[in-house]
Amino acid sequence: MASAATQELEGLKVGEKKPKIMGRVVLALGDITHHNINQLKEINQSVFPVSYNEKFYTDIVNAGELAKFAYFNDIVVGAVCCRYDKFEDAKSLYIMTLGTLAPYRGFGVGTMLLNHIFDICKKDPVIENVFLHVQINNETALDFYKKNGFEVREMVEKYYKRIEPDSAYLVVKKLK
Repeated sequence: MASAATQELEGLKVGEKKPKIMGRVVLALGDITHHNINQLKEINQSVFPVSYNEKFYTDIVNAGELAKFAYFNDIVVGAVCCRYDKFEDAKSLYIMTLGTLAPYRGFGVGTMLLNHIFDICKKDPVIENVFLHVQINNETALDFYKKNGFEVREMVEKYYKRIEPDSAYLVVKKLK
């Protein structure tokens, strides 16, 4: 069953302006649990060109603060999923997914999710970097990350297996 956010997304045509928001907007973060994991699957299917396997979702349920939903007036409209990793031999945070349903972009949802990641990093002073891979044709995501202090480090050829283009940029924000 499609969520209210997905149903609203399906009613919006490509190129159509996002709806004007009348009244108060409340943005909030929420936990991802085994009870709502299907909402994450719907968000990911709507936002990303890749499919994630069941192990990904099983791990996310146990990720705690590293995986959060974004709510826009009580509707799930985005999510972030991270993991601890190493980058240049330093403890880092890797963003596996960070996405917002298209009609809700530009309202601060992605920024709220990214700020949550930065808050995690502030609590653990050993974390030196936040990094991720962005498909080379995803200019919207590249602009978003650059605006938030990330730099493109290199292009990784054949990063993706079943999508075109199959290359990705390695995008990094140094915290120290």
